[in-house]
Amino acid sequence: MDLKNNTILITGGATGIGFALAESLLKLGNKVIICGRREERLAEAKKKLPDIEVKRCDVSKAGERKLLVDWINSNYRETNILVNNAGIQRQVDFKKGAEDLMKSDDEIDINLKAQVYLSAQLVPMLMKRSESAIVNVSSGLGFVPLSRFPVYCATKAAIHSFTLSLRHQLRDTSVKVFEIIPPTVHDTGLKGKPIEKTDWSVSASEVASAAVKGIIEDQYEIAIGPSKAWVSGSREDLDKIFRNINR
Repeated sequence: MDLKNNTILITGGATGIGFALAESLLKLGNKVIICGRREERLAEAKKKLPDIEVKRCDVSKAGERKLLVDWINSNYRETNILVNNAGIQRQVDFKKGAEDLMKSDDEIDINLKAQVYLSAQLVPMLMKRSESAIVNVSSGLGFVPLSRFPVYCATKAAIHSFTLSLRHQLRDTSVKVFEIIPPTVHDTGLKGKPIEKTDWSVSASEVASAAVKGIIEDQYEIAIGPSKAWVSGSREDLDKIFRNINR
């Protein structure tokens, strides 16, 4: 896919993977729009990248998703790429009953529901473009779950399944459907603070670089770093890899 002269909407674009993608895609000559929940983070992103457009939106809320889509339709009808990147990650200990779970309701809304509904709301517009794409950010943990993040991992597994179905449904349209599969990213605000760097983590810029390369080469499933082994292992030796990462 040609990654020049596009108009691209990135959810969760003010930090982490979303911001790194915005930076990379701007350098390629695209118009980039980012949205996020926090005004201060959007302002910081705009200060670093003056050429981006910003829009505050909590994609977990149906009303705000509708306002975002209406705003795009009114102001950026040429939009031809949607990057579903917004996500959060919380620890949930089921030995506490529903205590942790009640604090993590928005994981499902942000990580899964938002991607599904925004895709549905924007597909009609995307199909009118001669070349367009939906890029869903899942996770290697959707293939081999890390048990202390059970809801997060489940939502990412669901995104993988959803992406497969969406790609098949849109196969006879102009809309290409990509899946970015990063491992743990140590310089993102996914859990509200930087994640400790490990042997199986990468930087947001590494994810962005690999994602851009994969999209240009029409690699519809883009596994990055350790996620390559997790994806292949989940299809060959899931139990062994699961035990290794959950030790």
